[in-house]
Amino acid sequence: MLIGNWIVGSLGVGLGYHRLLTHRSFKAPKWLEYTLTIFGAMAIQDDAPKWVATHRIHHQFVETDKDPHSTIRGFFWAHIGWILRGTANDHDEATLKRYVPDLLKDKFHVLLARYYFVPLIISAFVLFAIGGWSMILWGVFVRVVVGWHTTWFVNSLSHIFGKRRFDTNDDSTNNWFVALLTFGEGWHNNHHAYPSSARHGLKWYQFDMNWLTIRIFEKLGWAKQIRIPDVVKTSNELKQAA
Repeated sequence: MLIGNWIVGSLGVGLGYHRLLTHRSFKAPKWLEYTLTIFGAMAIQDDAPKWVATHRIHHQFVETDKDPHSTIRGFFWAHIGWILRGTANDHDEATLKRYVPDLLKDKFHVLLARYYFVPLIISAFVLFAIGGWSMILWGVFVRVVVGWHTTWFVNSLSHIFGKRRFDTNDDSTNNWFVALLTFGEGWHNNHHAYPSSARHGLKWYQFDMNWLTIRIFEKLGWAKQIRIPDVVKTSNELKQAA
């Protein structure tokens, strides 16, 4: 389950859906972009276009009535209520054209959006062949539910509990616990201060596995035009000068 959670939660949701597709914080070859998107689909948090649209809307209308999962309506709403009782993921065609025109132009993303359950079904058959029903239980059902809640913690806990380094126009916080669970996504105040940054853990002690993975991709020639904020660039330049 731990390996599956890393593949789906870190590579799929954190890197694929969030840092690459939503914010375009780095450029990757199409084969890698598509692979990460497939991993993200296995999280069963909706198809990529709808997930990305929801997140872009969140950043545009953060902490307002138009924010899909704002904590101004309470912890429960921000965590899961917006999914159970909200309409945030019911994006019509006009909404998708407005917020994710880049993904709608890509035939692969459009096709996978129609059949985004397929990667999970295939993985379920593979897991069953390897270890039977116990592998299905832990590798699919438990892994998916754990993945849901860790992602939702970013929307809820990381907008209520934690420290704020930057005075952003929202309630985002840096929550070390959520950061550990989500491979770095919990450094949420940093993220709202610099949404297009590929690096969320801006301090040396802010562990950001997703950022380290991007650095590995860079070494392999798989990631280019990596965006990091000036506050990090300046800090690195000062260290080198010293």
